Amino acid sequence: MENLSDKEIGAQYNVIKDYHEKFLKRYGVQMPKLKSKKGYVKDALILIYLSIGYPKTKKVSKTELTQFIRKFYPDTNDVQQARHLGAQKGWYIAAGGRDNVVVHLKRGEYQLYTLEQPYSGFHGHRVSDDGNWNSLKKQYGYRCATCGSVESKPNIHWQNTATKLQKSHKDPTKPLVKGNIIPQCQKCNRADRNNWVYDERGRVIKLANPSVINRSSQDVQLRVYEILYRKFKGINPYEKRRKRSK
Repeated sequence: MENLSDKEIGAQYNVIKDYHEKFLKRYGVQMPKLKSKKGYVKDALILIYLSIGYPKTKKVSKTELTQFIRKFYPDTNDVQQARHLGAQKGWYIAAGGRDNVVVHLKRGEYQLYTLEQPYSGFHGHRVSDDGNWNSLKKQYGYRCATCGSVESKPNIHWQNTATKLQKSHKDPTKPLVKGNIIPQCQKCNRADRNNWVYDERGRVIKLANPSVINRSSQDVQLRVYEILYRKFKGINPYEKRRKRSK
């Protein structure tokens, strides 16, 4: 574990701040404050520790990060900041066990991949769909909302394929019109796209096609049946539909 003096912490924070201003700010990635009334901010400490030696960063275990944070916050039980700083806040921190394809990590390990790109698929700006396709793509950093692949560059999951961004439904049960569009690559916007409802970050949030249940295992089908049976108090679904249609 690295032992950092206050001077080294401040210097490393300024390195991150410079990269953030140059590369990440325009994507909506937020730069945490270095200090609050309680002392150093945990998010800032995590970024500082992971960025040591940048661009040649090292793999760091959750245990090591926790031990570092305990120097400033002794009551810390388990550090979760690294994972949240990645997918949720846009810092490109790879995490073991998250099926990342940029570095090989074991579960419980983290590594700062780059300070020159946001985390794949992240866009922190409020999206305003004015109906202009090029404007919408720009707000997403010309990336697929779901997998993060960059337009015209090799697809993240199909490296021999150039990424082509396509207009995709957020909710396939509604028309492909302003307010219901996200950019997806040709791979994510594939045949089964009509099965799901997506949020503006390209994440599945609802089921759009109930027939998907038929492709699920019997165990999953039974659990879904139990949930719906309790919700509708065992009422025959055809009877329920008949009452609604009156």
